[in-house]
Amino acid sequence: MVLLVFAGSAAEFALNRAVDWLFFTGKLPADPIGRLFSTAGYAQGIVFADAATAARTLARIRAVHHAVERERGRQIPDWAHRDVLYMLIDYSERAHETLARPLTADEQRELYDVFYRVGTGLGVPGLPRTYADWGADRELHLRRDLVHGEGTEALYAQYRKHLGPWRYHLLLRLQSILTPGHVRGLLRLKPAAWLRPLLRFYPVLVRAGLRSIIQRLLMPPRYLAAVRALDHPAPGPPQPRYSTRGAPRAGAERGGRQRGGGAAVPKG
Repeated sequence: MVLLVFAGSAAEFALNRAVDWLFFTGKLPADPIGRLFSTAGYAQGIVFADAATAARTLARIRAVHHAVERERGRQIPDWAHRDVLYMLIDYSERAHETLARPLTADEQRELYDVFYRVGTGLGVPGLPRTYADWGADRELHLRRDLVHGEGTEALYAQYRKHLGPWRYHLLLRLQSILTPGHVRGLLRLKPAAWLRPLLRFYPVLVRAGLRSIIQRLLMPPRYLAAVRALDHPAPGPPQPRYSTRGAPRAGAERGGRQRGGGAAVPKG
């Protein structure tokens, strides 16, 4: 499922008005796919870790951000931090709906609470306190912060280079069914409604033990280790009630012992 989340996120990264920050160090355009999986690894290092480990991961991320800001002599805009957090929330929900079913209202609130804690741990200001308020602010960010520009073209050229032609076209088809209408319009993505019912078979194939084969087919060899690492979060307390692997865990209790972030970074 993490592949769907970051297929959608790859589209918005390329459109964001703050994409110049992603180009500043040169790491993202040099290896955009690897950087996306690195971000996923950081997220798992927060959500699926104990509180102390999660705090150390948050501190490392803040230190990286501050170092880039010092080098550039400017601060990363607060709205850019929110944009990244918002897209992870949105595509986690969209990926779950694509592969399984829509989230219930309780699951939506729980998903948002997880990322709200991550955002506050990173010092991101101005986060809406509820899922409903986030939905309205997410729409405002989409309309205000996305633009098709030179950075968009440069990143998509790198996506094609690193994925190869047929995987790149599959990425475009996935983005066409995952992204909001405004994103699809900016990228001029062609509809691929035929793909949606096919994706519903993915959980069946995973239960049949074919996950490794599917990953080997979909991802270039250089990224297989990173993808598979996301299947195995560090051991710790029991899994939280909501998981984007599938339905909520039956009988799990709210308010029980949680991992550092709480619940919902999607898995492979």
